[in-house]
Amino acid sequence: MESYAAGETEPPLLEETIGGNFDRTVAAYPDHEALVEFASGRRWTYRELNHDVDLFARGLVAWGLAKGDRIGVWAPSCAEWTIAQLATAKVGAILVNVNPAYRTHEFTYAVNHSGLRMLISAESFKTSDYRSMIEETRAETPGLERVVYIGTSDWDDVVAAGEKVDADVVNERMRTLQPNDPINIQYTSGTTGYPKGATLSHRNILNNGYFVTETINLTDNDRLCIPVPFYHCFGMVMGNLGCTTHGATMVIPAPGFDPETTLRCIAEEGCTAVYGVPTMFIAMQNHPTFRDHDLTSLRTGIMAGSICPVEVMKHCISDMHMEEVSIAYGMTETSPVSCQTRADDDLDRRTATIGNAHPHVEIKIIDPDTGETVERGQPGEFCTRGYSVMLGYWPIDDGASREKSVMAIDADGWMHTGDLAEMREDGYCNIVGRIKDMVIRGGENIYPREIEEFLYSHPDIEDVQVIGVPDQKYGEELAAWVKMKAGATPLDADAVRAFATGKLAHYKIPRYVLVVDEFPMTVTGKIRKVQMREETTAQLGLAGQGHEAR
Repeated sequence: MESYAAGETEPPLLEETIGGNFDRTVAAYPDHEALVEFASGRRWTYRELNHDVDLFARGLVAWGLAKGDRIGVWAPSCAEWTIAQLATAKVGAILVNVNPAYRTHEFTYAVNHSGLRMLISAESFKTSDYRSMIEETRAETPGLERVVYIGTSDWDDVVAAGEKVDADVVNERMRTLQPNDPINIQYTSGTTGYPKGATLSHRNILNNGYFVTETINLTDNDRLCIPVPFYHCFGMVMGNLGCTTHGATMVIPAPGFDPETTLRCIAEEGCTAVYGVPTMFIAMQNHPTFRDHDLTSLRTGIMAGSICPVEVMKHCISDMHMEEVSIAYGMTETSPVSCQTRADDDLDRRTATIGNAHPHVEIKIIDPDTGETVERGQPGEFCTRGYSVMLGYWPIDDGASREKSVMAIDADGWMHTGDLAEMREDGYCNIVGRIKDMVIRGGENIYPREIEEFLYSHPDIEDVQVIGVPDQKYGEELAAWVKMKAGATPLDADAVRAFATGKLAHYKIPRYVLVVDEFPMTVTGKIRKVQMREETTAQLGLAGQGHEAR
């Protein structure tokens, strides 16, 4: 049997905008608790949340933000993130997710590439001084007209502007919007050096959020703890939109993940579901106070980012009471989920697979060389097709971006993921590797070419190649092979870190640096990164750690 499968076609797709769907939920559950910010104690019913969303949306209209204008959010998870997400959707402005870990180099690129007119930003978080970085890059981001800092009078100014505008302006704007309009840009690192902006529509992300939570049987009686970040699809689509499409409660445990705070949040807020990557669940289960928290309210949740270890899944079911926990697989360009395990799947399917085809989505495994669909049980490239496939890379009308989109999405609408997978006889799939050399460090997808392009700017580096090597804690870590310019003092990891700090996100800075005279090459002159990985693993004594097998 061929490696092809199609998901269920019932219930039907939601053919509406995010704002239209949200208004329907507000009408159905006006007094139901919609949003809880555990750290601050702030909470909203759906009626109260809609009031704040509409006021902010009216403020955006008053400030001249038009349909299709880009508004960025650069902040950790917080209530204002959710309000901005829903308000921009109501006025048709395209929300640009800016990774909170970005530094000046990446931030400047995202602002200019997306054409941000307005930025909503935290002032600071952990080691990130966003205000300073924004001021430092002002001369390099001339198109950025306004910055609204969360928690300051800036936010109040937007609301005050909205209070002066007729309440019907948002409804008037919403009547001009269509489900297939672009509404979100999410940056994903590209193999050609700079990040690519996956452009997603209302239809893309509204439906994916809806069906992800349909699959775990979420209802208006559920309370979802969302410790995963909102800048990523896991938080703002699977989390926020998964809740708003069902009248469920969004619970934000903290701006950033903390295992003990998340456990307290689940217990004190009576959460029935929780999201996380496997390392988050491991951190919670191994926390010294784990047994002190009453988690009996939990029923379900989603684990994504990598395959879940069997023991972790067993603990989720037996110790965290998540009998219906689900595994999901996807990528930003597909809104994100393409495969997911079902609530009644056995332990084998929930630990050995990424699930089967999502509702209204087709999947197939092909021979990367011929494009032919392989037989079940044979490895090949994972491809997916359906409503969830992005509109394209931003800017979607630009020739260069169209070329990148065509490379990813073929003429028949299939998204080629670059992942190597196998489909079992039962239609469930398993990821077995990656065609390209993407590194996954602690759940963050990193493409070495972006880091290489940056390190080329170092005055003493002649050439550089970046690879992933196994790591016990993060699965993979980055190692850079560096060829120095003649007469230059050899660099070490500390020197590279000093050069990159403040310009690259911390997780993109190589942990290991090896100074070499040459790189292993094929007879045709291509770099042999597989050999580099093997040699580095042996030289650093990393065998047996993390994702060693490739």
